[in-house]
Amino acid sequence: MNTISNAVEKYRQLILDAERYIWANPETGYREVKTTKYLADRFTELGYELTMAEGITGFYTVIDTGREGPEVLILGELDSVICAEHKDADPETGAVHSCGHNAQCAALLGIAAALTDKDVLDGLCGRIRLCAVPAEELLEIEFRSELKKQGKIKYYGGKSEFLSRGYFDGVDLAFMVHTGPQYFVRAGYVGCLAKNITYKGVAAHAGGTPWLGRNALYAATCGLNAVNAIRETFKDSELVRVHPIITTGGSMVNAIPDKVVLESYVRGATFDAIAETNAKVNRALCGAALSLGTNVDIEDIPGYAPLINNKDMVQVAVEAAEIAVPEEKFWVDPTMSTGSTDMGDLSCIMPVVQPYARGRRGTAHGADYEIYDPESACVKNAKWQLTMLQILLGNGGARAKEIIKNFKPLFASKEEFLAYQDSLFSSGDRITYRDNNTAEIDTH
Repeated sequence: MNTISNAVEKYRQLILDAERYIWANPETGYREVKTTKYLADRFTELGYELTMAEGITGFYTVIDTGREGPEVLILGELDSVICAEHKDADPETGAVHSCGHNAQCAALLGIAAALTDKDVLDGLCGRIRLCAVPAEELLEIEFRSELKKQGKIKYYGGKSEFLSRGYFDGVDLAFMVHTGPQYFVRAGYVGCLAKNITYKGVAAHAGGTPWLGRNALYAATCGLNAVNAIRETFKDSELVRVHPIITTGGSMVNAIPDKVVLESYVRGATFDAIAETNAKVNRALCGAALSLGTNVDIEDIPGYAPLINNKDMVQVAVEAAEIAVPEEKFWVDPTMSTGSTDMGDLSCIMPVVQPYARGRRGTAHGADYEIYDPESACVKNAKWQLTMLQILLGNGGARAKEIIKNFKPLFASKEEFLAYQDSLFSSGDRITYRDNNTAEIDTH
């Protein structure tokens, strides 16, 4: 522990400077150009050779100890959220790190810096993959849909995108520490499906001839009300959440709106719960469109798989916290969070854990969020993660090998998992009107 602590302390200012720079330059998913460059430059200065993500943001590097053993992936997320009300939000984009990803990346840099110390690598086996990954926050669905149409991405979440590109090939286990109000770990997180919903009406003069139009905004509000009307059918045990927003509500006040766009998630504790709820939601959205003679294009997009924190990896996090931050009380929460993360995608095929390090206060994704204790959020965090790495890859990698042996993946391979994700994609107009005043609806 002294070796790890001394190695991290040597780079304390580098870590703290990174946290402040990234906080001051927030960028949303697949737009993290400045953040990627800043971190890549620091990694390069430390002597690392990087593999940059082709055509998008993010990178990774691999450290080979020269001794046989498993490969551990350690991640830091590059992107911010949007909260224009935050005092530190970008005045043009509204982007702000009300998520703590800036602290994650600073800690990742600290880990990279400490691993340049030969004494820290002594006794470790296998390989260590450090990754600055984009686009964890699943937002700006229209923007990502356009990136997909252009062939720049296939998946909306950065971890699935990196997984599909082979950037995680060879990895056996993964972990990442988020920023929280205290040191703790949950049992897991719900999964989600993303939706881009376009109501299509007919424009007309709103004052002169409104009867010639078909109001897409009214259809959309009926759709929102219909979704609200089915909420009592959601089972508490399935932790379902549906929370749409309107991103486009019409082009001008004196015209009947012919296009209104919504975005939403459907969240749930299992894939089955998400699929069942999504069918209900689509039925409600389509029924609203039909009632006003409009149409609706529902684009269903695979979001994130439910995250199940591997119990053996949780125990590693607990043991490492007792060693690295004994002054901190570490709490194991047996419940599942109703938030979602693309760490869930990785948990489908390998043992993972995503615990939290203390250092933030305020509301997650809110206007009062701040990193008030960068010492805990970044410096202590780096020491904790390096201790986890020591437990996993020390002693010939015995602990990591045991965890891998005991792990039972939900999918047999990344190819099987990604094929399932691909099966969730669907889009197109959901109503076909016929000349005989009947219509056919597709809710799937």
